[in-house]
Order: sequence, then C-alpha cells, then structure tokens
Amino acid sequence: MKHLLLKPALIAALLALATPVMAADCYADYKAKQDSPLRLHYGVIQLSGACQKGAAKAEIGNRIAPQGWTLLNVISVFGPEGLQQRKPNAGSYYLRF
Repeated sequence: MKHLLLKPALIAALLALATPVMAADCYADYKAKQDSPLRLHYGVIQLSGACQKGAAKAEIGNRIAPQGWTLLNVISVFGPEGLQQRKPNAGSYYLRF
C-alpha cells in the first residue's frame, strides 16, 4: 500500500526537475554585431525567461534586434555571482537591454 503513495510523489518530483528553471536572478553574456559599418559588442543581459542557453538565444535576439543588433552567440548563462566580474568588459552594454 505504501508504494501506491510513493508513485505520485515520485512523479511530481520528476516533473519538477524536468521543468525549465525560470529566471529569478539569471543573466547571460553574449556577443552581437551590426552591419554597415560593422560594429561588435559584448554585453550582459538579465533574462526573464528560462535560465538556459537555448532559451536565452531567442530572448536576447528578440530584445536587441529593434536596436539593429544581430546576436552572434550566447557565451554563458549565470547567476548574480558572475555579474561584477563581467561588468568592466561589457561597458555600456552591461544590463542595457
């Protein structure tokens, strides 16, 4: 009888693990470009969607496109502990978008 009660709890735990983690304090660093003339930038952005590299690509691409930028790649996805070390390199593109 006990095993009948454990199955729903196990299923619920597995579903919780399979669900993408939503961004509470999730950030990504990325590289982007503009054409004519060619301009490149490295930036840091706070994510509002899933805290995963694949989801970050779509979110960042959509957020920087209205300003004429094209996403080249997402370097990494990280928590607040990685912000300060990336701030000097991002310059004016630190949390800009």
